Amino acid sequence: MNYPNLAESIDGAVAAVRRHTALVPDVAIILGTGLGGLAEVIEVESAVSYDTIPGFPVSTVESHAGRLLLGRLAGRPVVAMQGRFHRYEGYGLDQVTFPVRVMRALGAEILLVSNACGGMHPLWPPGDLMLIADHINLLGDNPLIGMNDEVLGPRFPDMSEPYDAGLRAIARQAAVDLQVPLREGVYVGIPGPNLETRAEYRMLRIIGGDVVGMSTVPEVIVANHAGMRVMGVSIITDQCLPDALEAASIERIIAVAKEAEPSLTRLVTRVVERLS
Repeated sequence: MNYPNLAESIDGAVAAVRRHTALVPDVAIILGTGLGGLAEVIEVESAVSYDTIPGFPVSTVESHAGRLLLGRLAGRPVVAMQGRFHRYEGYGLDQVTFPVRVMRALGAEILLVSNACGGMHPLWPPGDLMLIADHINLLGDNPLIGMNDEVLGPRFPDMSEPYDAGLRAIARQAAVDLQVPLREGVYVGIPGPNLETRAEYRMLRIIGGDVVGMSTVPEVIVANHAGMRVMGVSIITDQCLPDALEAASIERIIAVAKEAEPSLTRLVTRVVERLS
């Protein structure tokens, strides 16, 4: 347990951010692998390096800038993580999700989370966007294990709708308006950092997964625990079809994510515009 008193740690991190800005965000955004370009359309009032915020881990993954951005997107106050943390970096899930706690304490009531993922649906090619309808947690861990602080959330949070139906409806309509193809399916969260074997992809598909990745699930669990509404969008960066599996590389994954990034940026911006 990296935060013996989680509430005090959150307060300390919030105080550090408040030394840079008084902005109170409505929306929190997590930008995943290769997706940092969305930050370019945010009217940034303050950029706070993670290493100056007490309790924040440090990003070690290529393409993760490691800054907390506070500003406006489509006129709405937002806070955005330009780079996230993963269990495979050696961090505990309490560390991985600590920034979500801090963004909630800063004022955000909605979490928009993005990621790059492997696609297991045979009809969905690389570059497609997928709206996350549900997830399967195969991380072998849960960020809520341990003592629970009722001030932060309930001991047994409901997860019958981890991805808000209203936000998903807004995203679907936004995709139609923008003529951006948008799939919808189930995200499977695994520890990584290695990619999966053919047999593992077969298993993940059998149990109901459409895409697979190494993030998102812990952050969504904590956001639900904290009472936030959540929307998640994945960029499919490679096809993970067991009978036609090709070797993948992080360079290619990032390249595909960057190619699809403008569509994601337009979609997220339109969703933020339409939030009530």
